[in-house]
Formats: sequence, structure tokens, C-alpha cells
Amino acid sequence: MDERQRTRRPGGRSARVGAQVHQAVTALIGERGYGHFTVGEVAARAGVADSSIYRRWGSLEDLLSEVVLARLNAQSPMPDTGSLAGDLHAYAANVAREITGPDGLALVRLAVALTGTDQQGRLSRQARDSLRDERTRQLQSMLDRAVERGEKTPAALDVLDHVLAPMYIRVLFGMELTPDYVDGLVDRLL
Repeated sequence: MDERQRTRRPGGRSARVGAQVHQAVTALIGERGYGHFTVGEVAARAGVADSSIYRRWGSLEDLLSEVVLARLNAQSPMPDTGSLAGDLHAYAANVAREITGPDGLALVRLAVALTGTDQQGRLSRQARDSLRDERTRQLQSMLDRAVERGEKTPAALDVLDHVLAPMYIRVLFGMELTPDYVDGLVDRLL
């Protein structure tokens, strides 16, 4: 845990500022896309000083990574239905709802942008690794529960490849995510 994380308190002004900054980032991504705004513009939209953002997050990339992870964790938690099939179906349905919701396309674009390259063509390794590792860790916890129940499980990366990736691609290309399509992804994986 770094110094910025140790100094945060779960409620009060710190939580309010965090929520305002997250909302500002989401709005700016929706309006302009990734790479088309600065920390100063996020700060102005959130009603905080630039220095507050740098002190708390360190960089725009770290802030963007946190926004994506916070949204994914809040809106698409790891379900525990008692079976792997039930967990994966519930999880996939939650993800589909999140990425097709009001800020869904902005969230997907941000996640894709953070896993790609920056404006100078360098890989955004820290953001990419953070997003991938956190989501893989969460999926692995669901898969580990299934193993403990005696169920056969796919690898966490197979869930990413065969369930999440196709949904993200469909949303990016403006294609519909029907419940039957989402269920079919899970069924084919299993």
C-alpha cells in the first residue's frame, strides 16, 4: 500500500472528493474520449485543485485506472450463486448491464485505452497490468470457489477471452448484447 492509499479515509470529504473526481472523469471520457482532457480539466469539473488529484492519484493514468476498477467492482461484483454456471451467468449479465448502461461505452473505451498505448506510442503497462490483474484475481476467486465445490473450471484468462472480450467488442462496434447472446458465451465456455 503506498502513501496515498494510507492517507485516505473511507468517508467524509475524502470520499466526496473521490466521487466528484470519478464522476468528472466519466463525464469527460463520455464527451471527449481518452487522451482529450487534462488533470486540470478533471479538477475544474470536479471542483477541486489540481494538486489534490496529483497528491491522491499521482497521475492521470493512475486516476483513470482507479475509475475503471471502481466501476467494474461496484457494478459487476463477483456473484456467489452456489454453482460455477450460475456464477458465470450472473457475472456476465452484470457486466453486460454495466457496459450497456448510460456510461457503459465510456467505461469500455477507457478500459481499452488504458490497455493500449499512450499518445507517444508507449504501452500503458502499469494501467494495463493493474486492470488485468485485478479482474483476473476476482475471477480466480470465483473459480477457486467452484474448485472447492468439486466443479471443473476454465482458466481465468479463458473467461476473459470467451466471455468478456466478445461483449466489449460488441459494445465498441455498437452491436446489441441480448441476454441470449450473453448466456450463449457462458454456455460455450463451459
